Amino acid sequence: MPAAALKPQPTRSTSRRAVQPVLPYEPVEKRPLPPGRPRDWYVTHNRRLKAMRLAIALLDSGVYVPNQACNEKIRSTALLIGVHPPSDSTCHMVRALMRYAR
Repeated sequence: MPAAALKPQPTRSTSRRAVQPVLPYEPVEKRPLPPGRPRDWYVTHNRRLKAMRLAIALLDSGVYVPNQACNEKIRSTALLIGVHPPSDSTCHMVRALMRYAR
């Protein structure tokens, strides 16, 4: 094994200047959902998509730990990225996504 492979990788950014946060990108083009499913499936599916968008936006803004993401922070992020304010259960789902992604 080469000696370079045994050298540990740096754990900090080697950038000389602070990296500016990237604003959330434009969402991809929406496609119609498959027909014939029960209404509950559509509600759950859309809630998961919204929670995923919010979790990504929170991670992009520097919130990496679920206990940093209170309901008010999640709702203010929702306004920032242009989605309707989430319900309490959607906020719970956002924190769960952040927890299990670690």
